[in-house]
Amino acid sequence: MFVKTLGQTPSDYTYSYTDYYLPPILSRHSRRHGSEMKTLVRAMIVSPDVRLVPNRILLDKALQIERIIKVNNPEFNAEFEYANNYISTSKYNVFTFLPKNLFEQFQRLANAYFLGLLVLQLIPAVSSLAPIATVIPLVFVLSISAVKEAIDDFQRHRSDDAVNNRRSYVLRNGEIVEERWHKVNVGDIIMLNNNDYIAADLLLLSTSEPHSLCYIETAELDGETNLKVRQALPDTSGLGNDLAKLAAFDAEIVSEPPNNRLMKFEGKMMWNGNTYSLDNEKILLRGCILRNTQWCYGIVVFAGRDTKLMMNSGKAIFKRTNIDRLMNFLIIGIFLFLVSMCLICTIACAVWETLIGYKFQAYLPWESFVPSERQNGSGTIAVLVFLSYIIILNTVVPISLYVSVEIIRLAHSLWINWDLKMYYEKKDAPAKARTTTLNEELGQIEYIFSDKTGTLTQNIMTFNKCSINGRSFGDPMDGEGNVIEITERTQRVDLSWNPYSEKDFEFFDSSLIDEIRNNSPMTKLFFTLLSLCHTVMPEVKKNGELEYQAQSPDEGALVSAARNFGFVFKSRTPSTITIEVQGQDEVYELLNILDFDNVRKRMSVIVKKDNKIQLLSKGADTIMFDLLNSKSDELKELTTHHLNDFAQTGLRTLVLAYKDISERYYDEWKSRQHAASLAMEGRDEKLAALYEEIEQNMTLIGATAIEDKLQDGVPETIANLALAGIKIWVLTGDKQETAINIGYSCRLLTDEMEEPFIIDADTQEEVEAQMKQALEDIDNAKNSRPRQGGGVPGLQDGGGDSSGLYRNGSAKIDSSLGTSTHIAGENGNVANPEEEYGDFALVINGHSLAHALKPELEMTLLNLGCMCKAVICCRVTPLQKALVVDLVKRHKKSITLAIGDGANDVSMIKMAHIGIGISGQEGMQAVLASDYSLAQFAYLERLLLVHGRWSYLRMCKFLRYFFYKNFAFTLCHFWFAFFCGFSAQTLFDPYFISLYNVFYTSLPVLVLGIFDKDVGDDFCIRYPKLYEPGIQNMLFNKKMFSYSVVEGVVSSLVLFFIPYGTFNVGLDTYGREAVDVQSLGTIVAAGLVVTANLRCALDTSYWTGFNHFVIWGSIIYYFCFHLAFYSDAIQYVYSGVAMKVFALPAFWFCVLITSTILILPMVAYRFYTSNVTPTLADRVRLRQRLKKSKSKLSRDFRMHRQSTIRRSTRSIRSGYAFAHQAGFGELITSGINMKERARDRDSSVILTKVVRSSHASEDGDTNQNHRNHNNAISTASPVLINPKPTMQQQTTETRPTGRESYLASQEHQLPQPAFSAAAVPMVETKGNGKAQSSTELQIRPSSTIVETDNNILFVERL
Repeated sequence: MFVKTLGQTPSDYTYSYTDYYLPPILSRHSRRHGSEMKTLVRAMIVSPDVRLVPNRILLDKALQIERIIKVNNPEFNAEFEYANNYISTSKYNVFTFLPKNLFEQFQRLANAYFLGLLVLQLIPAVSSLAPIATVIPLVFVLSISAVKEAIDDFQRHRSDDAVNNRRSYVLRNGEIVEERWHKVNVGDIIMLNNNDYIAADLLLLSTSEPHSLCYIETAELDGETNLKVRQALPDTSGLGNDLAKLAAFDAEIVSEPPNNRLMKFEGKMMWNGNTYSLDNEKILLRGCILRNTQWCYGIVVFAGRDTKLMMNSGKAIFKRTNIDRLMNFLIIGIFLFLVSMCLICTIACAVWETLIGYKFQAYLPWESFVPSERQNGSGTIAVLVFLSYIIILNTVVPISLYVSVEIIRLAHSLWINWDLKMYYEKKDAPAKARTTTLNEELGQIEYIFSDKTGTLTQNIMTFNKCSINGRSFGDPMDGEGNVIEITERTQRVDLSWNPYSEKDFEFFDSSLIDEIRNNSPMTKLFFTLLSLCHTVMPEVKKNGELEYQAQSPDEGALVSAARNFGFVFKSRTPSTITIEVQGQDEVYELLNILDFDNVRKRMSVIVKKDNKIQLLSKGADTIMFDLLNSKSDELKELTTHHLNDFAQTGLRTLVLAYKDISERYYDEWKSRQHAASLAMEGRDEKLAALYEEIEQNMTLIGATAIEDKLQDGVPETIANLALAGIKIWVLTGDKQETAINIGYSCRLLTDEMEEPFIIDADTQEEVEAQMKQALEDIDNAKNSRPRQGGGVPGLQDGGGDSSGLYRNGSAKIDSSLGTSTHIAGENGNVANPEEEYGDFALVINGHSLAHALKPELEMTLLNLGCMCKAVICCRVTPLQKALVVDLVKRHKKSITLAIGDGANDVSMIKMAHIGIGISGQEGMQAVLASDYSLAQFAYLERLLLVHGRWSYLRMCKFLRYFFYKNFAFTLCHFWFAFFCGFSAQTLFDPYFISLYNVFYTSLPVLVLGIFDKDVGDDFCIRYPKLYEPGIQNMLFNKKMFSYSVVEGVVSSLVLFFIPYGTFNVGLDTYGREAVDVQSLGTIVAAGLVVTANLRCALDTSYWTGFNHFVIWGSIIYYFCFHLAFYSDAIQYVYSGVAMKVFALPAFWFCVLITSTILILPMVAYRFYTSNVTPTLADRVRLRQRLKKSKSKLSRDFRMHRQSTIRRSTRSIRSGYAFAHQAGFGELITSGINMKERARDRDSSVILTKVVRSSHASEDGDTNQNHRNHNNAISTASPVLINPKPTMQQQTTETRPTGRESYLASQEHQLPQPAFSAAAVPMVETKGNGKAQSSTELQIRPSSTIVETDNNILFVERL
């Protein structure tokens, strides 16, 4: 996008915008006083690729204007009507709540449908039912939903009020006064203190630090907890904290209009006849926190909704579930079905009235307003009957359905809130359902979009291992040289001899301490390099404690490691660095800092001590190895081996090297470097070439390995969610290498995948070429290699292997082994051919993503992403996160979930179907914008696989049953119409019609929808494939709805015609007709109530006391109520009917035979499907019942499959530990940020705190049962099943047996890809301890159960 603004001064200037952004809230046209009143001419040239997309993410064209601000001149600034600092994230206010909420609620077609019925019932000539029967439930439903929305919005108002009423200090009339945030205006000067939140987007004027530097934490914006440095203009830094000077400051600022570009700001300031250029390095953004700076002053440039934070927040979107949208469609279908029935009755009524009714007016007179002519009168009556049947038959969709749905959803939300297994005790943070309308959609998630920093990781770096001079350190050894597993009881290295050591630092290999004490030259050089080669700033607290400020946690972890091992970085000046080595101070002259950038991927310093000049460097192995001299070749091989070991465990590595430089060469190089630094053209390229020149021929020292600690349970959670069929995309602001390494650490990327496709081009054509090449590579891989994993080969090639693995995780057993081969489609048992080649990964950078999201390339990006098992988008902006989510939402029609913990995640959280906020390190903005809040990412596993699945299952069961029972109920009226002359006479008592869905059948299905579960929570997590039916929308769709309707129609036929045939010509014991119309209705009603409740009992999988009470209680209540209500004491028109009917033996036999005919076939069908073609849920339920049996004695065994997929050949060690952007190098060498830190400073902040915590979960790990499953194995000898080895393996390898085999298998923590269960070798340890081998898995159905646990075959002996 290119915008040209014609200003009011001769020096017109141009803005060039290279990123997409939200259009600003447009200000009024500029107005000037007196002669300055001029209309500013503005033009906008928009490139043709700017597009119009849904949800107002981007707009095609908008008038862009510059912003003009006069400092300390509120009258002038007020003329432009700039937005004040008040923010609102709520949807309603007092005046808009009622109309807006009603408008949203009547978007639900059912509510509009009931409103129309209410209007019809108000017409006496049409309605045979009282309007109150519809008014009360409709008002109740609307009120419940409105109260719910009001509570949710009230919470938003409270959070908004808390933010708007924060305190700020504003310069007014020459004095600093305390103001609330919402009273801050554009052009005000604000004073901030250390640790204050920044109230608005400010132009920095002056600070307490030398040269007006200040440090800010931007976690709310980009998720990064490392500090950023900002610097005021030198001319304004002289203002200091002199209030008189600040009050007299009268500069005029011209800036870009409000936009959402966090990393860019353009503007200029005119003051004292001079014009100053303004950029992002002088701007403090709202949402940041001032750190390590006592005070600073700034001018408000953007306030409130115009701030970059709020521009990235997106708009609140009204979210409805997939089932709600389906229900809207079904309501239309049901209404058409209802109209069809009414038309049939109308036509039949017209015929009947014409042929018969006209002649019997003496007995059945027509109404007075009906024309007396045969044709006209019959037509009039038919029209009235049409409307009457609309009212009578409307119960196919009773309003009680929506009342029950709201109650069930509320209960599901309470289950989430009350789940102690999602309670994080450390922070006293329970899981919280912030909405009650989306619970069942948690069971249908197909795509998860996750932030990385603070969501997957703790953003805590720890120094774990290192390699020095070809020797690896970090793994503790026993006396025989065997590696000792690190546990909570493992003793840490004693660092008490070091007064600067940190209490939280953990290291377990004492041999490294021995090397330091023995004064090993290479070890000393290793840690000396770590203590010198960095841009960390030291800070001495008031209590004398030394702390570090680092541009990234990675760099802080390395400097802290050197400190803990006795090489303490103590202070620095622009030209020196002081460290303390083993208690002795050493001062190095700092000659140059060759700073890090994303191209160099390394950092170097040139230092001098004792007339010896050295270059010390650290960087990514892929870069550093090319810069080593030939003498390091042998050491490079050993270090490479160590790096591979480190990378396999997900550690982030750096290679360290040094070089001795002669003083003569350095002087000559320094003169060339100085000349290059002054060049006006190609400065960066010239400096980079000189840096690379001096960094050639270095000598290798070793490597470091640090851990970016994941949150507890993240790898297991991601692996289990992937097994459930959920695709996970990571959208992060981190650099590419960091994101890839975290991908390996959390098992989003695996070694068995192909090498990830990297999309990092700068132009649209190059991006398109890279994506098409990746698609071509995937197609070639599919066509050139055999199918991987399990599947059903016979389905593709016509025979051969009859074994395979179902997608739902259930093993298909060869029929020759004695069990039947079954392929059941309900849970998606047959493997999807497209998913067999899903071992690809995609990594795309933010600048490439900007091109890929354009209309002409977005489908290519989507196709490529969907063909990959993992997608990582790095260096993305908050808006790009929302665009990626929107892309999948629009084209895949899948249910999406976004999870994040910072303000930079708010836009994607609002865009996704489900938004989840992590209450973590980065504030509460993500939580406030979310639908659900969690304290840990690991709880997402339980939220989806347990609560989400249960909610979806319960809601689907509820809807299927509800439609069944109401079609069975309503169609009885339709069949009765054929016997009452289509007169709109009701079969049932009007009170029964009103109470049927309230007292007789509502409570059983309500309890089913609240409490029912097919399997326990631990089995839901242990068998993640149980989740797949929700993704595939299999439990309630148009097909399942049709089945329920057909069952309801058949049931209505049986319920009506069996009693009708029984009592049509029947006589009682006195020879009188057994029944009349009222009695027939009572008999049919009794059979309906009994059958409907028994049918609910048949659908119930989990019986509680509530189920028994409401099911049997509803049946008993029906009979008791009718006996009382139809008694003579009430004097109702049905008096005596109940006593008469219930006294007939034929009545009880009729109810019995009716219920039997309707229930018995369903029981037989359920029995057949669960035993002959069971789903995974059926098998897991059986396993659960067996496990609960006290007499059960079992052993669980695992079968592991060796991967046949080609391992990636890429290096995964490129996650070098550096900042995300250039470091403090230029500031350090310039000296502008150096001064003696004040010891009496009120507070200071620890930027990098190194904490090493146990891997064991301390918060009630939700997947503990699953991960500890095999730890409970019996001490008896297990059966170990291994994949078939190659011939070479058979001749050269010795297979372990017994307990050793089992322990060896524990190296693999996660399920392996699908495999064939037939014809695999088996090693079984007999009672005598001798191993016997077999080439076939022998299974006896009577004593053995074979099933899979997350693609792992379990052989369980009873």
